[in-house]
Amino acid sequence: METNRGNGAATPQLGRYEIDTSSSVIKFRTKHMFGLGSVLGTFAIRGGTVDVAEPLGESSVRVEIDTASFETGTEKRDSTVRSKTFLDTGRYPTMTFVSESVDATGITGQLTVREVTRPVTLAIQESRTAPGAFSAVATTRIDRLEFGVTGSRGMTGRYLDLTLEIQCTRT
Repeated sequence: METNRGNGAATPQLGRYEIDTSSSVIKFRTKHMFGLGSVLGTFAIRGGTVDVAEPLGESSVRVEIDTASFETGTEKRDSTVRSKTFLDTGRYPTMTFVSESVDATGITGQLTVREVTRPVTLAIQESRTAPGAFSAVATTRIDRLEFGVTGSRGMTGRYLDLTLEIQCTRT
């Protein structure tokens, strides 16, 4: 197994990969209580594909995130965030990320949350390749206000630091 940490990605074999949703997750960290407390949580990945091409810049990534999977371990907070005040999961069941450019250190694309689309760049922190599979860890920071998620300003953190941990299998 080939591993790269911090200075670029181990490039998987060319072809299409499916994201293994049972082994992949999006973790987040944010602040609450006027920035005094940390909140950790997760989102589940509903599905996605990674097409690895040559040259690498012609590769593409598409990910669907299940908004109702928002979880911090505090049911009252989780229900509030899933409500119309924040994610409105009944109306907007998925968030999507579609890449526009890929290189060995990052992926830039468009993230759509509640029908608001904004550019996001994922920094690849680590990747591992194996025959017919690969895993990757990437990070980014998003501003929830830019995506129209504006409830509880001041009480709830504006920024979410995201860590994506994905496992992919070649199809």
